[in-house]
Amino acid sequence: MKIVSMVGARPNFMKVDPLIREFKKVNAEHILVHTGQHYDENMSRIFFTDLELPVPDVWLGIGPNSPAVQFARIIERCEQVLKKENPDLVIVVGDVTSTAAGAITASTLNIPVAHVEAGLRSFDHSMPEEINRILTDHIAELLFATEPSAEKNLLNEGIPREKIHLVGNVMIDTLLRLRPKFEQSMIMDRLQLEAQAYAVLTLHRPSNVDDKETFAEIIDGLVEVSEKTPIIFPVHPRTEKNLKLMKIPTGNIRMLPPLGYLDFMKLFACSEFILTDSGGIQEEATVLGVPCLTLRQNTERPITVSMGTNRIVGVSKKAIVSEAAKIIEGEKPQGSIPPLWDGKTAERIAKIILDYES
Repeated sequence: MKIVSMVGARPNFMKVDPLIREFKKVNAEHILVHTGQHYDENMSRIFFTDLELPVPDVWLGIGPNSPAVQFARIIERCEQVLKKENPDLVIVVGDVTSTAAGAITASTLNIPVAHVEAGLRSFDHSMPEEINRILTDHIAELLFATEPSAEKNLLNEGIPREKIHLVGNVMIDTLLRLRPKFEQSMIMDRLQLEAQAYAVLTLHRPSNVDDKETFAEIIDGLVEVSEKTPIIFPVHPRTEKNLKLMKIPTGNIRMLPPLGYLDFMKLFACSEFILTDSGGIQEEATVLGVPCLTLRQNTERPITVSMGTNRIVGVSKKAIVSEAAKIIEGEKPQGSIPPLWDGKTAERIAKIILDYES
């Protein structure tokens, strides 16, 4: 079987890495395509180094632009690659622009698509990621779900049961494989931090950082929280740009450049809690047992709330300060690890893919 996997943004790398390892074990012909949707030294290349990922076989060089322009360019350049390689299957992961654009391109060439992390829904159509999820799921022939709610969502949308496979969370495969390695990171020493004596912040979603009023409200709340416990903030390039343009004061929040996977995971794992608008971090926090405050009105990963350490806070200053205070005062959510989040998800996915006949 000849397989093409597509990645375009940092979360994709952690999801495709375990699959590449499984395909290697059985000598399946595999081609890794990097669209270049996100490209920053610390957000792309260093992740390939940390994860020990192979150099991409194909680099599309899309670069930063509006989602619509990126979408069009990915389709145009991806079509050339797929026509040349003529794979038996295209794998797309997650919910970024590259995910949906890759799926559409494969579909127009009658190449079956497998979607890793299928069925997640926030039910908020103002999120570009939600549209990407829906488009991709209704194109895919193989849909790999991380949690029961995702499987239920797909069935409710009329997708045939035989296409859906509840396999667990492939990103957790990467976390568990690299945990011994990231525990050796010296980031704590470099930053002169003590475990459980600080919080970590990540913030990047357009709905949070592109609207000045919303962004300022969030940061204002976080500045107040930072007066009680230090906040360490590895800043996404987009977020840093908007902070400067909008001239939003960040008080005592300690800002860092983007970190590689190993350093970030060590910093995250040793924190008292994390504040984030990232979906994947909600899942990682659940497995690491780190309290997670999600700075959004919803989540497409409800199992992180029902079983895990995640709490949906919203974006108001009052709610952010109130929920953070509960954790600082010792009221920490206790969670458990969801079924099939056991480090063997890629093994299950690879077996299904290699047994698949279109």
